[in-house]
Amino acid sequence: MKKISRQAFLQQTAMAGAALLVSSLEGWAAQTPGQKLRVAVIGCGSVSNRYIPQLLSSPLIELVSLCDIKYERAEEQNKQYKVNAKTYRNIDELLNGVPFDMMVTLTDMQVHGDLNRKALQAGKHVWSEKPMANTYAEGKALLDLARSKGLRIWGAPAVVNSPQFAFMSRALQEGKLGRVAAAHGQYGHTGPTWSAFFYEKDGGSMPDLGVYNMATLTGLLGPARSVMAMTSIVNPERTVDDKGKIKVEAEDNAQILLEHDGGVISHIMCGFNYFDPHGHEAANQTLHSIQIYGDKGNMRLIGYDWETNGVIMDTSWDEPPKLVCTDKGGYEWQEGARVVGESMIKQTEPLINVEHALHVLEIIEAARKSSDTGNRIPLLSRFPWPVVK
Repeated sequence: MKKISRQAFLQQTAMAGAALLVSSLEGWAAQTPGQKLRVAVIGCGSVSNRYIPQLLSSPLIELVSLCDIKYERAEEQNKQYKVNAKTYRNIDELLNGVPFDMMVTLTDMQVHGDLNRKALQAGKHVWSEKPMANTYAEGKALLDLARSKGLRIWGAPAVVNSPQFAFMSRALQEGKLGRVAAAHGQYGHTGPTWSAFFYEKDGGSMPDLGVYNMATLTGLLGPARSVMAMTSIVNPERTVDDKGKIKVEAEDNAQILLEHDGGVISHIMCGFNYFDPHGHEAANQTLHSIQIYGDKGNMRLIGYDWETNGVIMDTSWDEPPKLVCTDKGGYEWQEGARVVGESMIKQTEPLINVEHALHVLEIIEAARKSSDTGNRIPLLSRFPWPVVK
């Protein structure tokens, strides 16, 4: 059997993924010519305040259902945004209610996998907030289920959509930094107070925060080959709005090393114990969250990788670093469901790729295993790369 390079393998994977998308979207469009994509949102908490306006802004999408186990929240969002949607108390009511094409999952992360599976089994496409499942095996099973039914599933985050990500990706491909050696990503704050699920089993700072840096750095540098990590619980007790004082069960502090092709090593730090006055609002953030080093230069992503404010290029021995690519081009972190929904109508391939989300999920799982054992953990998953060509 003829051996092929890893780069050739990744290119072939990308072509296969694109062919699958075109096939599934053509089938959907043939069944629903000229029809808007009907969307249902499950989970009407704080994140829905960002997602619902995005979905309502699209002329190609119709928001038909809202669902929450705290039923009053679904009713409140229906009234606040004048959605005129049907409201439901649970996933079973939702799936048996008014017909829809794609479910947007915005619930506590621990139940994403189960809800996404039920939607796929019912013949619905899925956009899921991160993570799309609690383990890589569960996530891969969701993808296999979707493919067996001719459906699509996508997982947040949508960091690859920003103009700043595209600029950095092209700069790397054009060799602007020379031979790349290392990269760093960081994201943290003092921890959410509005719900306990962030600190309960299968929660933690990696699937909530580190996931952004993992998606950005693997998207820029390519899939990781192995992981070494240390995680800890710095604050063993938290006080949260919905349950009062709770015991912290998932990591609130993590340091992760990723090995990429070509000897490149990247590092990610994330946690719920990091003082940052900007917190969840990064519009005026002037510090960088991502930095990549080569032997001819380095570049820094200003703001968070989910809320980008520009890129600093430092490629001269004589001239000062330059702030470039400050236009966000309308990019917002909560646009993922709208973008993939519109891609179904337009029959185009979005940059967001489910195999990339699965790769990040495998990294999180491997980081925990590495911390528990002290070993380097090899990774098996890959995704179409480069993301931006």
